[in-house]
Amino acid sequence: MVTTVPGSEYLTSSLNAISQGLQIPVVVLLLIFALISIIMLGGLISEYTSRVKVSVNKIEKLVFNISDAQSLDEVKQIVENARIPKSQKLVLMKVIRANRLTKEARQALARKLIASEEEGFQKSLSRSDIITRIGPTLGLMGTLIPMGPGLAALGAGDINTLANSIIVAFDTTVVGIGSGAVAYFVSKVRRSWYEEYLTNLDVLIDALIDKLDHL
Repeated sequence: MVTTVPGSEYLTSSLNAISQGLQIPVVVLLLIFALISIIMLGGLISEYTSRVKVSVNKIEKLVFNISDAQSLDEVKQIVENARIPKSQKLVLMKVIRANRLTKEARQALARKLIASEEEGFQKSLSRSDIITRIGPTLGLMGTLIPMGPGLAALGAGDINTLANSIIVAFDTTVVGIGSGAVAYFVSKVRRSWYEEYLTNLDVLIDALIDKLDHL
């Protein structure tokens, strides 16, 4: 007599095969995420030590200095001597070099330069944002995947296999949540820095364009 296997058993067997097949990729990705998180944290510390802090008073003084300038050369000198990030100076100098353009062209160029800076920051933040969202999810997957064989081993009285499965489950959970937490912290701090940077740049460009319109 031939015993037929119900269709549901084929489905559950397929799901189990897919689930177990994902364990190694999940572990590999978690290790990669953990490494990237450590590198990002180191990069954040390095960026903090080299970061140029610009207060509101400095921005206000710089705006007034630009407004009071009497010539294009004086405006250039003010920007070159300003204690602001070098990247901001480069953007402002590009706007100054556009003095020979029409008012509309200068404004369009300024908007493009700001958008380019913002796009660069978004690319930098995208990596940490991905780990923030996916890291804990992979940790949860790494927790659940080995529990299936572990519970099956428990039913068979194999305590060692169960113990190993639980160890893997806890390790993946810790790595996933830890990577996500570090990435979230890095993303949060950098986003506040970049928002301040873009706000200052926007104010300085507006003041510069207004001055160029009257020179």
